[in-house]
Amino acid sequence: MDGSQTLAFLGVGRSVCGRRWRARAVAAAGEGGAAAIAQGLGLPEIVGRLLAQRGVGVAEAPVFLAPRLRDQLPDPAHLTDMAPAVARLVRAIRDGEKIAIFGDYDVDGATSAALLLRFFAAVGAAATVYVPDRLREGYGPNSPALLRLKADGAAVVVTVDCGATAHAPLAAAAEAGLDVIVVDHHVAEPLLPRALAVINPNRLDETSPCGALAAVGVTFLLVVAMNRALRQSGWYKDRNEPDLLQWLDLVALGTVCDVVPLTGLNRALVAQGMKVARQLHNPGLKALAAAAGAGGPIDAYHLGYVLGPRVNAGGRVGQADLGARLLTTEDPRLAAELANRLDAYNRERREIEAQTLSAAIAVVETGPQSPSLVFAAAEGWHPGVIGIVAARLRERYERPACVVGLDGAGAEAIGKGSGRSVPGVALGPAVIAARQAGLLINGGGHAMAAGFTVAADRLADLRAFLAERLGDGRESGPPVAELAIDGALSAAGATAGLIDHLDALAPFGAGNPEPRFALPGVVVAHIEPVGQGHLRLALADPLGSARLKAIAFRAADGPLGAFLAEARGRAVHVTGHLRRDSWRGGDAVQFVIDDAAPAQP
Repeated sequence: MDGSQTLAFLGVGRSVCGRRWRARAVAAAGEGGAAAIAQGLGLPEIVGRLLAQRGVGVAEAPVFLAPRLRDQLPDPAHLTDMAPAVARLVRAIRDGEKIAIFGDYDVDGATSAALLLRFFAAVGAAATVYVPDRLREGYGPNSPALLRLKADGAAVVVTVDCGATAHAPLAAAAEAGLDVIVVDHHVAEPLLPRALAVINPNRLDETSPCGALAAVGVTFLLVVAMNRALRQSGWYKDRNEPDLLQWLDLVALGTVCDVVPLTGLNRALVAQGMKVARQLHNPGLKALAAAAGAGGPIDAYHLGYVLGPRVNAGGRVGQADLGARLLTTEDPRLAAELANRLDAYNRERREIEAQTLSAAIAVVETGPQSPSLVFAAAEGWHPGVIGIVAARLRERYERPACVVGLDGAGAEAIGKGSGRSVPGVALGPAVIAARQAGLLINGGGHAMAAGFTVAADRLADLRAFLAERLGDGRESGPPVAELAIDGALSAAGATAGLIDHLDALAPFGAGNPEPRFALPGVVVAHIEPVGQGHLRLALADPLGSARLKAIAFRAADGPLGAFLAEARGRAVHVTGHLRRDSWRGGDAVQFVIDDAAPAQP
């Protein structure tokens, strides 16, 4: 972790962006496993290697490369409490009772709420959505909101992406005679909240293999179970049965944006959901894609980095329910209005995020840090962006990261915290343990993400507790940003044919990162500014026999842009991703640069 040259890929111990380059390890039976995959399935060697680097063996490769929902979707009835939840909701549908959906303000919560609302509308049920305000109400169910829903006529409340640890609010709802069904995926405690049903694959008494699902995936299983029960009860005798597959675009969006592993059932849900998303039948997604200027067929990148952040923006810096409203409307005009509002909120969010990230990096790199955890806290950081900043720190340092924004000054301040983790290090259980140890006012989460509220005078104790709990044997030393690289590539080898092979590994995301390649010793033959802060380049191999178009997004005003501009005519190492050039079409390709370093003489 000290940036030594011996283990650094291409000898880059510290790149222009301050990262140490490292080769991604081959996880599945070493190089022999990679060759066995390629030979056994008739795949190019590079695809076999990339699969092995992602822990996919020979036996798993066929299903990984051709994910089908019918092969992966389990019987929803296997989940604890699914039966009483379905029975109560079917009764509410048949009796015309009002159902309220209590959502979360992130993308997973918005898509879960939208999926349920669309299903209830399709089967003729009376349902509404309530999303709490992040600043005024905080995360999850609260007693005043639940009691208001009861007073407004709701007989049943379904919480989505929240509720697993909401003991006091759900107890108050039960006392008021309100039936609450919890649909969540966050790590639960031994004592479950008082509810009619708690559907959660991460209950401690649950044996389900679906613990990696996002909340929208769990919600989809509930919808499948309700639809089956309604069919069996004769509900569709005089009405059309909805096609549940039409809503897989929502499932894909929520799954990608909640950064759960894109393996197994999640991979199948996203792969099929992207096919639906590309048809743009959902007016909200269509309007959002237009507002964002998204070009080309929708893929996991668009879901995670173009559409998702805009759905999220309402809950982060704007109006919390805008995302759910956008994804449920059938009115194109309203969809366009909501999409434009979310796009504006997203621009505001980016500005706040950039300022907070810069400050957080300064805290991390100038103060003491644990080798197992990156932890940054300061007054005035907007609670709506701390989760994104934690994710950026996690990416930068490749270790769990927690960010806390303090409201107030001194020991009396209260901090809102958010954390993101790396595969194999479960952050949510550690946060729950910290709350049980009396270090937090509130807190919970799942393996890869967590949120918490902490008093300022407990910050040091919390950091020490989490660092010890998450300790994974990393060698000591200050945090060093790292960049994982799958292999080296020549300019001549960056072809449309290679992209065709790489497409077989999509969708990319958590647990299945998009392949990143290094181009060693390429010459910057041309460079020019384009768009808003982007740089367009032409890269040539050392002998000048092959050229490759490249682009560095939002790099013009940073160290990467300055380095590339000064490197015109010189050989450099660059890393990034190989993409189709949608502007030129056909077999045109371009290299999207995310880092660079001087080529060693």
